[in-house]
Amino acid sequence: MEKEKKERMFALCVENKDCEDLEKRKVYQVLPDEEAEKEGYLRVIDESGEDYLYPQSYFVLVQLPREAQEALSVAI
Repeated sequence: MEKEKKERMFALCVENKDCEDLEKRKVYQVLPDEEAEKEGYLRVIDESGEDYLYPQSYFVLVQLPREAQEALSVAI
């Protein structure tokens, strides 16, 4: 149960060059992936509903209130 209370990470898409499964100005959930981050990528749940690696430069990390995180997590 403790994991459910952990804050989730979200990012705003600011670029989607050659990525049909990303929409600019949309907020996406980011999954932790330290190895990907070392290489300059974020693991994001995209429009397909699956998680994929995208360049970090395509996103701006955002901090959301817990209520917004929960609402977005339900929608995902």
